[in-house]
Amino acid sequence: MWCIPKVTPQFVERMEHLLKLYHKPFKPKEPVVCVDEKSKQLLADTRLALPMKPGKVKRSDYEYKRKGTRNIFVAVEPKGGYRQAQVTKRRTKRDFARFIRQLLTGHYRFVKKLHLVVDNLNTHFGKSLIESFDQKAAAKLLKRIKFHYTPKHASWLNMAEIEINVLSGQALKQRISTEERMKLIIKAWQTARNRRHEKINWKFTAADARRVFKYESYQPTQLS
Repeated sequence: MWCIPKVTPQFVERMEHLLKLYHKPFKPKEPVVCVDEKSKQLLADTRLALPMKPGKVKRSDYEYKRKGTRNIFVAVEPKGGYRQAQVTKRRTKRDFARFIRQLLTGHYRFVKKLHLVVDNLNTHFGKSLIESFDQKAAAKLLKRIKFHYTPKHASWLNMAEIEINVLSGQALKQRISTEERMKLIIKAWQTARNRRHEKINWKFTAADARRVFKYESYQPTQLS
């Protein structure tokens, strides 16, 4: 079971809002894109690893040298089968704003409205774009974004966490010593997943939520 401090009216409203958003029909011109980030330590071997041989896996010494950390932004479009990741040195408001701009001017440059699902981290707000770019540029981007927030302490409702877990399990369970190598590994993983159009089949519904969290009904604000 997830760690939830208290099922408040705001919690229920935001949860049901997202669950209904996730079950809306797929609209290519108004895609739902979930965004989150994770940090990953850069670790270098202190001794040369023993290479893989027939019948033996590659062996690394338990000692390692810390070489700092990097942030990884991950955006995933669950129904469209597309994801995009970016490695940055930090995860400031400006880093977040640049990543969102990259989405809107790159893969999603022709969409009418981007439904962006994020948690409540202080960088995940429109003001990050306003403070990072000039007013005209920020307004142009924000006009095409609709923010949807998870309830506090309920980041499990953000499907980007699912994609980050896949990334961690399939590509990052190894020592990575440089930012350049990390970028290459993540790009290869991303390209392979996108070629297969890997999607996320979200099944948890508002009805399931009412049963699990034991509340009878709720009338959330109209979903836009």
